[in-house]
Amino acid sequence: MSTAVSPDLRRIWRGARIPLAILLLIVIVALAIVLSRGDQTSGELEPGSYEPRGSHALAHLLEQQGVQVRAVHTLAEAREAADSGTLLITDPQLVPSNGLADLRRRVAHLVLVAPGSSALDMAAPTVSPGESGDVRTLQPGCTVGAAVSAGPATLGGRHYRTEDRTARACYRQNGEPTFLQLADRTGTVTVLGTGDAFTNDQIAKEGNAAFGMRLLGDHRQLVWYVPSTEDPALAGEKKPFFELIPPGWRYGALTAGIAAVLFALWRARRLGPVVREPLPVVVRSAETAEGRARLYRRGGASGHAAETLREAARTRLRKRLGLPRDAGPPAVVETVSARAGRAPNEVGAVLYGPPPSDEAALVRLADELDAVEREVERS
Repeated sequence: MSTAVSPDLRRIWRGARIPLAILLLIVIVALAIVLSRGDQTSGELEPGSYEPRGSHALAHLLEQQGVQVRAVHTLAEAREAADSGTLLITDPQLVPSNGLADLRRRVAHLVLVAPGSSALDMAAPTVSPGESGDVRTLQPGCTVGAAVSAGPATLGGRHYRTEDRTARACYRQNGEPTFLQLADRTGTVTVLGTGDAFTNDQIAKEGNAAFGMRLLGDHRQLVWYVPSTEDPALAGEKKPFFELIPPGWRYGALTAGIAAVLFALWRARRLGPVVREPLPVVVRSAETAEGRARLYRRGGASGHAAETLREAARTRLRKRLGLPRDAGPPAVVETVSARAGRAPNEVGAVLYGPPPSDEAALVRLADELDAVEREVERS
């Protein structure tokens, strides 16, 4: 008597129930933590994000000081919310065309984080971007209120240049400012090389908290604009992928494609005329039929051999009688019976009858099939 050694379902369940219970407990605790924290956003410089690169801490400090912080993500929302006050744009390059110029006219203080040349042309034409540097603690060098209150702050990033003598430059890096503030009769524009001082992981360092609160809290209302690539206003500015490829890359791809075609033509195999070679062994065509017959005989497959003979005979008869390939047994039997002069039941027994019981019956069936075909030919 043998005993099964492979584990059954009961043993598997006993061994796996403790790990499964621990896994289920971890999932439940994770879901409880997520649900308890409520609906949260994520993303860099996002005022509702608790992530290290988010800015929830600064937004919370501003709200405690009485500043109304409103987060927006589309140009339409920014236009609706911008009513004097301060407007912070975390990624000016994603603002749709002419959107910055319109927003500039709607607010008293516009703050741009790392703007490029196209954004500066709209909001601060006298400023041009320069080189980029590392982000580190820099000392102020101007009389701007935010810089005086904060002292050293985490700045750097992109550098900027301007010929405007009224512009105030602070926090220089390698001789070029990473903080510029311009003021005219329409309002104030502040250009920052980086927004690291506003993030959750940097807000408690150096004077970053004082810098952000003084710079963004100069009015009672702050519109925090985090541009989104899903903004419907960007739909008309999206370009096909082919247009985004630089011309040099397209020319290079075309040249490489031509070179690949020429290389393929050079290395391709040349096919000449067909060469006839003598076969090493001459095999008679009848050997295939004889070999199959021997296999049928050895396996005692009289029925299979009979069906093969009948199918071959039926195929030849259909061609001679002009019947379609899918002609059924009644049509074949009736037509053959009329041409051969035999009774339908006799023709049906020959063409569609039961398989023979032995080799002698198989031989008789073969003779009958030959006889039926000869009678049809003679008719």
